[in-house]
Amino acid sequence: MLTLIGLAIVVVIVALLLSEKVSPVISMVLVPLAGALIAGFSTSEITGFYRHGISSVVQVVTMFIFAILFFGVMNDVGLFDPLIRAMVRITRGNVIAVAVGTVLISAIAQLDGAGASTFLLVVPPLLPLYQRLKMSPYLLFLLLAASAGVVNMLPWGGPVGRVATVLEMDAVALWRELVVVQGLGLALLLVLAVFLGLREQRRIRQQALKAELAQAMPAAASGSVPASVASSAPASAHPSHVDELAAALQPHAATELAIQAAAAKAADEARTQLLRPRLRWVNALVFLLTLAVLVMGVFPPGYTFMIALCVALVINYPQPKVQIQRINAHAGGAIMMASIILAAGTFLGILKESGMLNSIARALVDVLPAVLLPYMHLVIGAIGIPLELVLSTDAYYFALFPVVEQITSQAGVPSTSAAYAMIIGSIVGTFVSPFSPALWMGLGLAKLSMGQHIRYSFFWIWGLSLSLLVLTWMLGII
Repeated sequence: MLTLIGLAIVVVIVALLLSEKVSPVISMVLVPLAGALIAGFSTSEITGFYRHGISSVVQVVTMFIFAILFFGVMNDVGLFDPLIRAMVRITRGNVIAVAVGTVLISAIAQLDGAGASTFLLVVPPLLPLYQRLKMSPYLLFLLLAASAGVVNMLPWGGPVGRVATVLEMDAVALWRELVVVQGLGLALLLVLAVFLGLREQRRIRQQALKAELAQAMPAAASGSVPASVASSAPASAHPSHVDELAAALQPHAATELAIQAAAAKAADEARTQLLRPRLRWVNALVFLLTLAVLVMGVFPPGYTFMIALCVALVINYPQPKVQIQRINAHAGGAIMMASIILAAGTFLGILKESGMLNSIARALVDVLPAVLLPYMHLVIGAIGIPLELVLSTDAYYFALFPVVEQITSQAGVPSTSAAYAMIIGSIVGTFVSPFSPALWMGLGLAKLSMGQHIRYSFFWIWGLSLSLLVLTWMLGII
Protein backbone atom coordinates (compact mmCIF):
# COMPACT_ATOMS: atom_id res chain seq x y z
CA MET A 1 0.00 0.00 0.00
CA LEU A 2 2.84 2.39 0.83
CA THR A 3 4.34 1.74 -2.61
CA LEU A 4 1.11 2.47 -4.45
CA ILE A 5 0.32 5.58 -2.44
CA GLY A 6 3.91 6.83 -2.73
CA LEU A 7 3.91 6.30 -6.50
CA ALA A 8 0.54 8.02 -6.76
CA ILE A 9 1.86 11.03 -4.82
CA VAL A 10 4.95 11.31 -7.01
CA VAL A 11 3.09 10.80 -10.30
CA VAL A 12 0.40 13.35 -9.42
CA ILE A 13 2.96 15.94 -8.33
CA VAL A 14 5.14 15.43 -11.42
CA ALA A 15 2.04 15.63 -13.64
CA LEU A 16 0.93 18.85 -11.95
CA LEU A 17 4.42 20.34 -12.27
CA LEU A 18 4.55 19.47 -15.96
CA SER A 19 1.03 20.67 -16.73
CA GLU A 20 1.35 23.82 -14.58
CA LYS A 21 -2.33 23.52 -13.65
CA VAL A 22 -1.63 24.64 -10.08
CA SER A 23 1.32 26.33 -8.37
CA PRO A 24 4.16 24.07 -7.15
CA VAL A 25 3.45 25.03 -3.53
CA ILE A 26 -0.13 23.73 -3.69
CA SER A 27 0.83 20.45 -5.37
CA MET A 28 3.73 19.67 -3.01
CA VAL A 29 1.78 20.49 0.15
CA LEU A 30 -1.71 19.11 -0.44
CA VAL A 31 -0.93 15.97 -2.48
CA PRO A 32 1.52 14.40 0.05
CA LEU A 33 -0.81 15.37 2.91
CA ALA A 34 -3.72 13.60 1.22
CA GLY A 35 -1.54 10.56 0.53
CA ALA A 36 -0.32 10.36 4.13
CA LEU A 37 -3.88 10.56 5.45
CA ILE A 38 -5.04 7.87 3.03
CA ALA A 39 -2.12 5.67 4.14
CA GLY A 40 -3.48 5.87 7.68
CA PHE A 41 -0.84 8.02 9.35
CA SER A 42 -1.99 10.08 12.32
CA THR A 43 -1.74 13.84 12.50
CA SER A 44 1.06 13.56 15.07
CA GLU A 45 3.06 11.29 12.72
CA ILE A 46 2.50 13.65 9.81
CA THR A 47 3.67 16.52 12.03
CA GLY A 48 6.90 14.60 12.63
CA PHE A 49 7.33 14.05 8.88
CA TYR A 50 6.78 17.78 8.33
CA ARG A 51 9.33 18.82 10.93
CA HIS A 52 11.95 16.46 9.53
CA GLY A 53 11.34 17.70 5.99
CA ILE A 54 11.47 21.38 6.96
CA SER A 55 14.66 20.90 8.98
CA SER A 56 16.33 19.30 5.94
CA VAL A 57 15.78 22.37 3.74
CA VAL A 58 15.81 25.31 6.15
CA GLN A 59 19.48 26.08 5.47
CA VAL A 60 18.85 25.98 1.72
CA VAL A 61 15.89 28.34 2.13
CA THR A 62 17.95 30.80 4.17
CA MET A 63 20.73 30.76 1.62
CA PHE A 64 18.23 31.10 -1.22
CA ILE A 65 16.48 34.19 0.17
CA PHE A 66 19.64 36.13 0.88
CA ALA A 67 21.41 34.92 -2.27
CA ILE A 68 18.53 36.23 -4.40
CA LEU A 69 18.69 39.59 -2.62
CA PHE A 70 22.50 39.76 -2.89
CA PHE A 71 22.64 38.93 -6.59
CA GLY A 72 19.75 41.30 -7.20
CA VAL A 73 21.74 44.16 -5.66
CA MET A 74 24.83 43.15 -7.63
CA ASN A 75 22.76 43.33 -10.80
CA ASP A 76 21.35 46.72 -9.75
CA VAL A 77 24.81 48.22 -9.40
CA GLY A 78 25.80 46.88 -12.84
CA LEU A 79 28.50 44.45 -11.69
CA PHE A 80 27.80 41.93 -14.45
CA ASP A 81 27.40 44.45 -17.28
CA PRO A 82 31.12 44.52 -18.26
CA LEU A 83 31.23 40.71 -18.27
CA ILE A 84 28.18 40.54 -20.51
CA ARG A 85 29.61 43.12 -22.89
CA ALA A 86 32.94 41.27 -22.93
CA MET A 87 31.28 37.94 -23.73
CA VAL A 88 29.19 39.55 -26.43
CA ARG A 89 32.34 41.09 -27.87
CA ILE A 90 34.31 37.84 -27.67
CA THR A 91 31.54 35.74 -29.15
CA ARG A 92 30.43 38.60 -31.41
CA GLY A 93 26.87 37.62 -30.62
CA ASN A 94 27.60 34.07 -31.77
CA VAL A 95 24.91 31.89 -30.24
CA ILE A 96 26.94 28.72 -30.77
CA ALA A 97 29.97 30.15 -28.95
CA VAL A 98 27.77 31.17 -26.02
CA ALA A 99 26.29 27.65 -25.80
CA VAL A 100 29.76 26.07 -25.82
CA GLY A 101 30.97 28.61 -23.27
CA THR A 102 28.06 27.73 -21.00
CA VAL A 103 29.22 24.09 -20.89
CA LEU A 104 32.79 25.04 -20.02
CA ILE A 105 31.83 27.65 -17.41
CA SER A 106 29.32 25.28 -15.78
CA ALA A 107 31.86 22.45 -15.65
CA ILE A 108 34.41 24.67 -13.92
CA ALA A 109 31.81 26.03 -11.49
CA GLN A 110 30.79 22.48 -10.44
CA LEU A 111 34.32 21.44 -9.46
CA ASP A 112 33.52 22.14 -5.81
CA GLY A 113 30.75 19.53 -6.01
CA ALA A 114 28.07 21.88 -4.66
CA GLY A 115 25.12 22.25 -7.01
CA ALA A 116 23.75 25.33 -5.24
CA SER A 117 26.96 27.30 -5.68
CA THR A 118 27.13 26.25 -9.34
CA PHE A 119 23.75 27.79 -10.07
CA LEU A 120 24.71 30.87 -8.08
CA LEU A 121 27.95 31.25 -10.05
CA VAL A 122 26.55 30.57 -13.53
CA VAL A 123 22.97 31.84 -13.71
CA PRO A 124 23.31 35.52 -12.62
CA PRO A 125 26.09 36.47 -15.08
CA LEU A 126 24.96 34.32 -18.06
CA LEU A 127 21.20 34.85 -17.93
CA PRO A 128 21.38 38.53 -19.01
CA LEU A 129 23.62 37.50 -21.91
CA TYR A 130 21.08 34.90 -23.03
CA GLN A 131 18.34 37.51 -22.76
CA ARG A 132 20.33 40.07 -24.70
CA LEU A 133 20.96 37.58 -27.53
CA LYS A 134 17.29 36.45 -27.35
CA MET A 135 18.39 32.89 -26.54
CA SER A 136 16.04 30.64 -24.59
CA PRO A 137 16.91 30.67 -20.87
CA TYR A 138 15.87 27.01 -20.77
CA LEU A 139 18.81 26.22 -23.08
CA LEU A 140 21.06 27.74 -20.41
CA PHE A 141 19.55 25.43 -17.79
CA LEU A 142 19.79 22.38 -20.06
CA LEU A 143 23.51 22.90 -20.68
CA LEU A 144 24.15 23.91 -17.07
CA ALA A 145 22.28 20.92 -15.65
CA ALA A 146 23.98 18.41 -17.93
CA SER A 147 27.48 19.86 -17.37
CA ALA A 148 27.05 19.96 -13.60
CA GLY A 149 25.74 16.39 -13.65
CA VAL A 150 28.77 15.06 -15.53
CA VAL A 151 31.26 16.87 -13.29
CA ASN A 152 29.30 15.77 -10.21
CA MET A 153 30.90 12.31 -10.57
CA LEU A 154 33.74 13.69 -8.44
CA PRO A 155 34.38 11.85 -5.14
CA TRP A 156 33.09 14.84 -3.15
CA GLY A 157 30.11 15.38 -5.43
CA GLY A 158 27.65 13.30 -3.40
CA PRO A 159 26.49 10.29 -5.47
CA VAL A 160 29.94 8.67 -5.63
CA GLY A 161 30.33 9.18 -1.90
CA ARG A 162 26.95 7.55 -1.27
CA VAL A 163 27.83 4.53 -3.40
CA ALA A 164 31.24 4.23 -1.77
CA THR A 165 29.52 4.21 1.62
CA VAL A 166 27.24 1.35 0.53
CA LEU A 167 30.18 -0.64 -0.89
CA GLU A 168 32.43 0.26 2.07
CA MET A 169 35.25 1.37 -0.20
CA ASP A 170 37.27 4.53 -0.81
CA ALA A 171 35.39 7.13 -2.88
CA VAL A 172 38.56 8.22 -4.72
CA ALA A 173 39.29 4.62 -5.75
CA LEU A 174 35.74 4.28 -7.05
CA TRP A 175 36.03 7.56 -8.94
CA ARG A 176 39.23 6.75 -10.87
CA GLU A 177 37.35 4.73 -13.53
CA LEU A 178 34.87 7.58 -13.87
CA VAL A 179 37.50 10.11 -14.98
CA VAL A 180 37.27 8.70 -18.51
CA VAL A 181 33.48 8.86 -18.33
CA GLN A 182 33.62 12.52 -17.32
CA GLY A 183 35.88 13.29 -20.29
CA LEU A 184 33.53 11.48 -22.68
CA GLY A 185 30.55 13.23 -21.15
CA LEU A 186 32.02 16.70 -21.58
CA ALA A 187 33.03 15.89 -25.16
CA LEU A 188 29.47 14.76 -25.95
CA LEU A 189 28.14 17.89 -24.25
CA LEU A 190 30.29 20.17 -26.39
CA VAL A 191 28.94 18.47 -29.52
CA LEU A 192 25.41 18.80 -28.17
CA ALA A 193 26.03 22.48 -27.37
CA VAL A 194 27.09 23.13 -30.97
CA PHE A 195 24.03 21.34 -32.30
CA LEU A 196 21.62 23.09 -29.96
CA GLY A 197 23.37 26.39 -30.64
CA LEU A 198 22.77 25.97 -34.36
CA ARG A 199 19.13 25.13 -33.68
CA GLU A 200 18.75 28.15 -31.41
CA GLN A 201 20.40 30.38 -33.99
CA ARG A 202 17.86 29.32 -36.61
CA ARG A 203 15.00 29.95 -34.18
CA ILE A 204 16.25 33.46 -33.37
CA ARG A 205 16.62 34.29 -37.06
CA GLN A 206 13.10 33.06 -37.78
CA GLN A 207 11.73 35.18 -34.95
CA ALA A 208 13.64 38.20 -36.21
CA LEU A 209 12.21 37.69 -39.71
CA LYS A 210 8.69 37.46 -38.31
CA ALA A 211 9.28 40.64 -36.32
CA GLU A 212 10.50 42.46 -39.43
CA LEU A 213 7.44 41.34 -41.36
CA ALA A 214 5.17 42.48 -38.51
CA GLN A 215 6.84 45.89 -38.42
CA ALA A 216 6.63 46.18 -42.17
CA MET A 217 2.84 45.86 -42.23
CA PRO A 218 2.08 49.44 -41.10
CA ALA A 219 4.72 50.72 -43.49
CA ALA A 220 3.19 48.71 -46.32
CA ALA A 221 0.00 50.72 -46.04
CA SER A 222 1.96 53.91 -46.77
CA GLY A 223 4.08 52.26 -49.44
CA SER A 224 7.36 52.53 -47.50
CA VAL A 225 8.29 48.89 -46.96
CA PRO A 226 12.08 48.45 -46.61
CA ALA A 227 13.62 46.62 -49.51
CA SER A 228 15.29 44.07 -47.24
CA VAL A 229 11.96 43.14 -45.70
CA ALA A 230 10.08 43.20 -48.97
CA SER A 231 12.58 40.82 -50.56
CA SER A 232 12.24 38.39 -47.66
CA ALA A 233 8.44 38.44 -47.54
CA PRO A 234 6.70 35.20 -48.59
CA ALA A 235 5.54 35.06 -52.19
CA SER A 236 2.09 33.99 -51.04
CA ALA A 237 1.54 37.28 -49.18
CA HIS A 238 -0.48 39.22 -51.75
CA PRO A 239 -0.02 43.05 -51.53
CA SER A 240 -3.73 43.59 -51.06
CA HIS A 241 -3.74 41.26 -48.05
CA VAL A 242 -0.81 43.13 -46.52
CA ASP A 243 -2.59 46.45 -47.12
CA GLU A 244 -5.77 45.22 -45.46
CA LEU A 245 -3.92 43.91 -42.40
CA ALA A 246 -1.77 47.03 -42.14
CA ALA A 247 -4.84 49.25 -42.33
CA ALA A 248 -6.42 47.32 -39.48
CA LEU A 249 -3.32 47.47 -37.28
CA GLN A 250 -2.18 51.03 -38.02
CA PRO A 251 -4.54 52.92 -35.64
CA HIS A 252 -3.22 50.94 -32.66
CA ALA A 253 0.42 50.62 -33.67
CA ALA A 254 1.52 54.19 -33.07
CA THR A 255 -0.07 54.37 -29.61
CA GLU A 256 1.33 51.00 -28.57
CA LEU A 257 4.82 51.86 -29.78
CA ALA A 258 4.69 55.20 -27.96
CA ILE A 259 3.67 53.50 -24.70
CA GLN A 260 6.41 50.89 -25.06
CA ALA A 261 9.01 53.55 -25.81
CA ALA A 262 7.99 55.61 -22.78
CA ALA A 263 8.08 52.55 -20.51
CA ALA A 264 11.49 51.52 -21.83
CA LYS A 265 12.85 55.03 -21.32
CA ALA A 266 11.53 55.15 -17.75
CA ALA A 267 13.02 51.74 -16.99
CA ASP A 268 16.41 52.79 -18.41
CA GLU A 269 16.38 55.99 -16.36
CA ALA A 270 15.47 54.11 -13.19
CA ARG A 271 18.24 51.55 -13.74
CA THR A 272 20.78 54.27 -14.53
CA GLN A 273 20.12 55.83 -11.13
CA LEU A 274 20.93 52.50 -9.46
CA LEU A 275 24.22 51.92 -11.28
CA ARG A 276 27.43 52.47 -9.35
CA PRO A 277 30.23 52.49 -11.97
CA ARG A 278 32.70 54.21 -9.63
CA LEU A 279 32.30 51.38 -7.12
CA ARG A 280 32.63 48.59 -9.69
CA TRP A 281 35.96 47.29 -8.38
CA VAL A 282 34.76 47.50 -4.79
CA ASN A 283 31.64 45.51 -5.69
CA ALA A 284 33.76 43.00 -7.62
CA LEU A 285 35.92 42.54 -4.52
CA VAL A 286 32.81 41.99 -2.36
CA PHE A 287 31.51 39.47 -4.91
CA LEU A 288 34.80 37.53 -5.09
CA LEU A 289 35.24 37.53 -1.32
CA THR A 290 31.70 36.17 -0.96
CA LEU A 291 32.47 33.32 -3.35
CA ALA A 292 35.78 32.64 -1.60
CA VAL A 293 34.05 32.38 1.80
CA LEU A 294 31.47 30.04 0.25
CA VAL A 295 34.11 27.75 -1.24
CA MET A 296 36.28 27.70 1.91
CA GLY A 297 33.27 27.13 4.15
CA VAL A 298 34.25 29.81 6.65
CA PHE A 299 30.58 30.51 7.39
CA PRO A 300 27.40 28.65 6.45
CA PRO A 301 26.14 29.75 3.00
CA GLY A 302 23.04 31.46 4.36
CA TYR A 303 25.01 33.51 6.87
CA THR A 304 27.59 34.32 4.19
CA PHE A 305 24.95 35.83 1.93
CA MET A 306 23.38 37.70 4.86
CA ILE A 307 26.71 39.41 5.52
CA ALA A 308 27.41 40.00 1.82
CA LEU A 309 23.98 41.59 1.28
CA CYS A 310 24.42 43.95 4.21
CA VAL A 311 27.91 44.99 3.06
CA ALA A 312 26.69 45.55 -0.52
CA LEU A 313 23.77 47.70 0.63
CA VAL A 314 25.90 49.82 2.96
CA ILE A 315 28.53 50.43 0.27
CA ASN A 316 26.19 51.20 -2.63
CA TYR A 317 23.02 52.58 -1.03
CA PRO A 318 23.85 54.12 2.37
CA GLN A 319 20.39 55.69 2.77
CA PRO A 320 18.10 53.35 4.82
CA LYS A 321 15.10 54.23 2.65
CA VAL A 322 16.90 53.13 -0.53
CA GLN A 323 18.15 49.96 1.18
CA ILE A 324 14.58 48.97 2.01
CA GLN A 325 13.50 49.76 -1.57
CA ARG A 326 16.17 47.47 -3.02
CA ILE A 327 15.22 44.65 -0.65
CA ASN A 328 11.55 45.07 -1.53
CA ALA A 329 12.39 45.09 -5.24
CA HIS A 330 13.86 41.59 -5.08
CA ALA A 331 11.97 40.11 -2.13
CA GLY A 332 8.93 38.94 -4.11
CA GLY A 333 10.75 36.32 -6.17
CA ALA A 334 12.88 35.25 -3.22
CA ILE A 335 9.90 34.64 -0.95
CA MET A 336 7.96 32.82 -3.67
CA MET A 337 10.77 30.38 -4.40
CA ALA A 338 11.56 29.98 -0.70
CA SER A 339 7.95 28.92 -0.16
CA ILE A 340 8.34 26.35 -2.94
CA ILE A 341 11.48 24.90 -1.35
CA LEU A 342 9.75 24.70 2.03
CA ALA A 343 6.82 22.93 0.35
CA ALA A 344 9.30 20.54 -1.31
CA GLY A 345 10.75 19.89 2.15
CA THR A 346 7.38 18.76 3.47
CA PHE A 347 6.91 16.61 0.36
CA LEU A 348 10.28 14.89 0.86
CA GLY A 349 9.75 14.59 4.59
CA ILE A 350 6.49 12.69 4.15
CA LEU A 351 7.88 10.37 1.46
CA LYS A 352 11.11 9.60 3.32
CA GLU A 353 9.93 9.31 6.91
CA SER A 354 6.80 7.35 6.04
CA GLY A 355 8.87 4.68 4.28
CA MET A 356 7.20 5.30 0.92
CA LEU A 357 10.48 5.98 -0.92
CA ASN A 358 12.06 2.74 0.32
CA SER A 359 8.94 0.81 -0.68
CA ILE A 360 9.00 2.32 -4.16
CA ALA A 361 12.67 1.43 -4.63
CA ARG A 362 12.17 -2.21 -3.65
CA ALA A 363 9.02 -2.56 -5.71
CA LEU A 364 10.83 -1.37 -8.84
CA VAL A 365 13.25 -4.27 -8.43
CA ASP A 366 10.57 -6.85 -7.64
CA VAL A 367 8.53 -6.24 -10.81
CA LEU A 368 11.42 -6.98 -13.17
CA PRO A 369 11.49 -10.43 -14.88
CA ALA A 370 13.99 -12.97 -13.51
CA VAL A 371 15.81 -13.21 -16.85
CA LEU A 372 16.84 -9.58 -16.46
CA LEU A 373 18.36 -10.02 -13.00
CA PRO A 374 22.01 -10.37 -14.21
CA TYR A 375 21.47 -7.19 -16.26
CA MET A 376 19.47 -5.34 -13.65
CA HIS A 377 22.19 -2.71 -13.15
CA LEU A 378 22.05 -1.93 -16.87
CA VAL A 379 18.25 -1.82 -16.89
CA ILE A 380 18.12 0.49 -13.88
CA GLY A 381 20.92 2.60 -15.34
CA ALA A 382 19.05 2.94 -18.64
CA ILE A 383 15.96 4.24 -16.85
CA GLY A 384 17.99 6.26 -14.36
CA ILE A 385 16.86 9.63 -15.73
CA PRO A 386 13.12 8.82 -15.53
CA LEU A 387 13.76 7.52 -12.01
CA GLU A 388 15.12 10.97 -11.14
CA LEU A 389 11.51 12.18 -11.40
CA VAL A 390 10.25 9.71 -8.80
CA LEU A 391 13.21 9.03 -6.48
CA SER A 392 15.38 11.32 -4.44
CA THR A 393 19.17 10.90 -4.55
CA ASP A 394 19.18 9.23 -1.15
CA ALA A 395 16.40 6.81 -2.15
CA TYR A 396 18.20 5.92 -5.39
CA TYR A 397 21.61 5.24 -3.83
CA PHE A 398 20.72 4.15 -0.31
CA ALA A 399 17.52 2.18 -1.01
CA LEU A 400 17.56 1.02 -4.64
CA PHE A 401 21.29 0.51 -5.26
CA PRO A 402 21.92 -1.93 -2.36
CA VAL A 403 19.12 -4.18 -3.60
CA VAL A 404 20.37 -4.08 -7.21
CA GLU A 405 23.97 -4.69 -6.14
CA GLN A 406 22.98 -7.67 -4.02
CA ILE A 407 21.00 -9.32 -6.84
CA THR A 408 23.57 -8.69 -9.60
CA SER A 409 26.52 -9.79 -7.46
CA GLN A 410 24.84 -13.20 -7.05
CA ALA A 411 24.84 -13.43 -10.86
CA GLY A 412 28.60 -12.74 -10.99
CA VAL A 413 28.47 -9.01 -11.77
CA PRO A 414 31.22 -7.01 -9.96
CA SER A 415 29.85 -4.59 -7.42
CA THR A 416 31.78 -1.72 -9.00
CA SER A 417 30.22 -2.47 -12.39
CA ALA A 418 26.74 -2.21 -10.91
CA ALA A 419 27.77 1.00 -9.17
CA TYR A 420 29.11 2.60 -12.35
CA ALA A 421 26.01 1.68 -14.35
CA MET A 422 23.67 3.23 -11.82
CA ILE A 423 25.82 6.33 -11.31
CA ILE A 424 26.24 7.03 -15.03
CA GLY A 425 22.61 6.30 -15.76
CA SER A 426 21.30 8.72 -13.16
CA ILE A 427 23.79 11.41 -12.29
CA VAL A 428 23.46 13.46 -15.50
CA GLY A 429 19.81 14.00 -14.63
CA THR A 430 20.43 15.25 -11.09
CA PHE A 431 19.40 18.79 -12.04
CA VAL A 432 16.36 17.89 -14.09
CA SER A 433 14.62 16.45 -11.04
CA PRO A 434 12.08 18.23 -8.83
CA PHE A 435 13.88 16.59 -5.88
CA SER A 436 16.85 18.96 -6.34
CA PRO A 437 16.68 22.05 -4.08
CA ALA A 438 19.61 23.59 -5.99
CA LEU A 439 17.60 23.39 -9.22
CA TRP A 440 14.64 25.11 -7.57
CA MET A 441 17.00 27.82 -6.43
CA GLY A 442 18.49 28.27 -9.91
CA LEU A 443 15.07 28.44 -11.53
CA GLY A 444 14.07 30.98 -8.90
CA LEU A 445 17.07 33.13 -9.80
CA ALA A 446 15.92 33.12 -13.42
CA LYS A 447 12.18 33.24 -12.63
CA LEU A 448 11.57 30.14 -14.74
CA SER A 449 9.19 27.18 -14.47
CA MET A 450 10.21 23.72 -13.24
CA GLY A 451 7.69 22.07 -15.57
CA GLN A 452 8.97 23.93 -18.61
CA HIS A 453 12.57 23.07 -17.68
CA ILE A 454 11.71 19.36 -17.47
CA ARG A 455 9.87 19.46 -20.80
CA TYR A 456 12.76 21.28 -22.50
CA SER A 457 15.67 19.31 -21.02
CA PHE A 458 14.47 15.83 -20.10
CA PHE A 459 14.91 13.91 -23.36
CA TRP A 460 18.20 15.61 -24.28
CA ILE A 461 19.67 14.69 -20.89
CA TRP A 462 18.28 11.15 -21.08
CA GLY A 463 19.85 10.75 -24.52
CA LEU A 464 23.19 11.96 -23.14
CA SER A 465 22.93 9.48 -20.27
CA LEU A 466 22.15 6.55 -22.59
CA SER A 467 25.04 7.54 -24.88
CA LEU A 468 27.43 7.53 -21.92
CA LEU A 469 26.14 4.14 -20.81
CA VAL A 470 26.74 2.65 -24.26
CA LEU A 471 30.24 4.15 -24.53
CA THR A 472 31.27 2.93 -21.08
CA TRP A 473 29.89 -0.52 -21.84
CA MET A 474 31.96 -0.61 -25.05
CA LEU A 475 35.05 0.42 -23.06
CA GLY A 476 34.43 -2.37 -20.55
CA ILE A 477 33.93 -0.08 -17.57
CA ILE A 478 30.49 -1.63 -16.96
